[in-house]
Amino acid sequence: MQDVIRIREAEICRSELDRRAQAQIVDDLRTVVKQAPLFSPTTPRGRPMSVRMTSAGTLGWVSDRRGYRYENLHPAGEPWPDIPESVLAVWRRHGSETRAPDCCLINYYGDGARMGMHRDNDEKDFSWPVVSISLGDAALFRIGNLTRGGRTESTWLESGDVAILRGPARRLYHGIDRIRFGSSDLLPTGGRINITLRVVD
Repeated sequence: MQDVIRIREAEICRSELDRRAQAQIVDDLRTVVKQAPLFSPTTPRGRPMSVRMTSAGTLGWVSDRRGYRYENLHPAGEPWPDIPESVLAVWRRHGSETRAPDCCLINYYGDGARMGMHRDNDEKDFSWPVVSISLGDAALFRIGNLTRGGRTESTWLESGDVAILRGPARRLYHGIDRIRFGSSDLLPTGGRINITLRVVD
């Protein structure tokens, strides 16, 4: 039986994806990255983010001096690739069988990378969940409240875990404090891939 836990209303499905399914997604993402290479975003204040990212789908999430937003083109000027079927299968299980996600955001965490507390707040319709897939090294996930500050809770996300933020959890602040670099051999050079699927409009 699948191990499902709740942390601050976020649903985490432990070991949702077996090793074969994880490897298939990683292989499919290589095709995505060939078409839409990873890039290093900056915050609107000009601070470099420690993750590298790209997207698939009709829209991609970007961040630079102009702000946080969705764009229909990669920073290099090319359209985003299609979302791989192996990733869409996870969305259909946990997001919607009828409504496809507009954006598949792909973040790569190298040694020392983290993601500060934030909330997914750039979409127009918050009735749809955010479905997040963890691949590779374990990551310490922290989730808090509707506003910054206050008590938070944390748990380790392992390769193959799927987290779903819906309903009350959809707009909670959350982040990745650190990764346990080298804890997984899924990626040949180590690190963590996080995939988040979102409906934007």
